[in-house]
Amino acid sequence: MIEVQSLTRCYGKTIAVDNVSFHISDNEIVGLLGHNGAGKTTIMKMLSGYLEPTAGSIVISGIDLTTQAQIVQQQLGYLPENPPVYPEMMVADYLDYAATLKGISKKERCQAVRGAILATDLAQRALDPISTLSRGLRQRVGVAQAVLGRPRLLILDEPTNGLDPNQTEHMRQLIKKLARRATIILSTHIMQEVDAICDRVLILRNGQLALDQRMRDLHYSRTLQLRTNAAVESLASYLRRMPQVASLKQSSPEDGLMQFSLQLHQNADMDTAANNIAKCVIEVGARLYQLQPVARDLSSVFREVNTGGD
Repeated sequence: MIEVQSLTRCYGKTIAVDNVSFHISDNEIVGLLGHNGAGKTTIMKMLSGYLEPTAGSIVISGIDLTTQAQIVQQQLGYLPENPPVYPEMMVADYLDYAATLKGISKKERCQAVRGAILATDLAQRALDPISTLSRGLRQRVGVAQAVLGRPRLLILDEPTNGLDPNQTEHMRQLIKKLARRATIILSTHIMQEVDAICDRVLILRNGQLALDQRMRDLHYSRTLQLRTNAAVESLASYLRRMPQVASLKQSSPEDGLMQFSLQLHQNADMDTAANNIAKCVIEVGARLYQLQPVARDLSSVFREVNTGGD
């Protein structure tokens, strides 16, 4: 769907995006993360054709954005952080106006507006002035204008910003539904949103792509946490000699038990390692109270990436 190669954008002497490359497949939901100034907005503007890259290429559905931007933009829907709605207009009139701006023909416009209203569950509010809608419903109107014409690519900038928990859940379900027919790039500062709906995450740091990982792999850590009694002082030395263990950290929590954090080698099988560690604990006469993998969360990974951690 999207092939980005060596993408670079400079503003004078400032490099906003620095040699970024990635590929996004059809119907993926990809989270785009980074601190303010990391390059997220610039990348979204280049993907939409609003900004030209200083160097590099963007190919969407086999079409080069540099030479055929208008064709690509006909397949694109974009929701900015603050939806460009007109409060005095009715929902249906606003969407008809947006469809006109998108170049949807008069013959197809009515069907396009109807499809966007149905996709975003706005049928009951189609004749309401936008000024009377809650923030959550206004966000839905913003999404509705983005999906006009059934675009194959949706770029959503902070779609749940300012929504209450109930509205946020509705927006999550809507995005998942839209992904059945479109590829979605979701830019947000809210880690829970990426955890809840994204298949993959791209993290930018200082204009460069610092991490590109599927969510299921991101949460998987090669670390086992072991808790035993403190009776066997030699247990640590036995554990260090195990072939699956790359490194070991030992601590003594306040409950009087011994706690070990065991980092496994890259090619070690987690189940085999856990079985061998449990056998080792029992064979040296210690008591096994806990042995489990340590799951990473997106927030901690984001901090690691932005502090230069591994």
